[in-house]
Amino acid sequence: MASFLALPAKTLLHGVNRVNCPKKTNVKRPSFVTKAGKYDDELLETATKMTQSGKGILAMDESNATCGSRLEGVGVENNEENRRRYRELLITTPALGEHIGGAILFEETLYQSCADGTSFVDALNANGIYPGIKVDKGLKPLANTNESWCQGLDGLADRAAEYYKQGARFCKWRSVVSIPDGPSRTAVTDCAYGLARYAAICQNAGLVPIVEPEILLDGDHDIDTTFEVASWVWAETFKYLADNNVSFERMLLKPSMVGPGADCPKRSTPEEVADYTLRMLKSRVPPATAGIMFLSGGLSELDSTLYLNAMNQSPNPWHVSFSYARALQNTVLKTWAGDDEKKAEAQAILARRAKENGLAQLGKFVAGDVSESESESTYQKNYVY
Repeated sequence: MASFLALPAKTLLHGVNRVNCPKKTNVKRPSFVTKAGKYDDELLETATKMTQSGKGILAMDESNATCGSRLEGVGVENNEENRRRYRELLITTPALGEHIGGAILFEETLYQSCADGTSFVDALNANGIYPGIKVDKGLKPLANTNESWCQGLDGLADRAAEYYKQGARFCKWRSVVSIPDGPSRTAVTDCAYGLARYAAICQNAGLVPIVEPEILLDGDHDIDTTFEVASWVWAETFKYLADNNVSFERMLLKPSMVGPGADCPKRSTPEEVADYTLRMLKSRVPPATAGIMFLSGGLSELDSTLYLNAMNQSPNPWHVSFSYARALQNTVLKTWAGDDEKKAEAQAILARRAKENGLAQLGKFVAGDVSESESESTYQKNYVY
């Protein structure tokens, strides 16, 4: 019987033309080379040390206007010296570095010094705290919507290089999404893309980026609506981070917790907020991400600690911690109120609040007696830094 191998190059088999396959050719494949970044090792070291067990971040990067409005709220004039005095109180708090791994500064603060001439950068480093810097330039109205976009990419590479020279080793960019004002695809895309470009630029300048896509508390929506919107925003954010080759191991995420709007009549328990938030994290955030540093977003001092504690009752693939401003400072500022004789008392309160949130990061916080200011909401509608 004839073998198929003996058939001519082209013959008819059951009515189908059988044609020899073309000869195999060697196709040269492109080679991909991963280039190590100039600051890769330092970035990894910074992110690792900032996310040690029991540690979080002190956010004290309010703009001069926002910091000034808080000072005026306790009867202190808004001027550079008073802002410097208050910020010195914060960063020179004894043993603050036991529970604070980094402090986010405003540009003015990065270049200021203590009364004895010690630079704020040196004072923080002496306390075992990494200096950081807010690099965004604030929110502006987004054309043809009722929403906002965050500006600051222009000139960012040059500014980031200067901040590094001054001693900053990490940075923060805050963009927001409003549920009652949208959210539109335009606003969500701008938020995510802007955060990704910022993160890529700053990693190349030696700064560990904190990526902050905040879902504002404004509105009367329920927790399920927040979950839906946050799911969209976080997915878009990490998609653009990946597109821009941002190293997840060398960045921190600063999200808002998944809870109901500030005006929602149905409130959530810490356990419910923890459940929704952790489900969101596990479905959207790569385990390689160095840390999840939650913003308090207007929660009371007590609630922000209780919610964080609830999220650390079981192991997480990331360091789940805090990056609080008002939730650490509210009672501190009211106690000091410009009176340096109250400085030690105010610092003791800050040290205690840092320790309580450090315990919450470990899942070991137990609420005791709290003052009225610690249990009051710090929510402000349409809040800006």
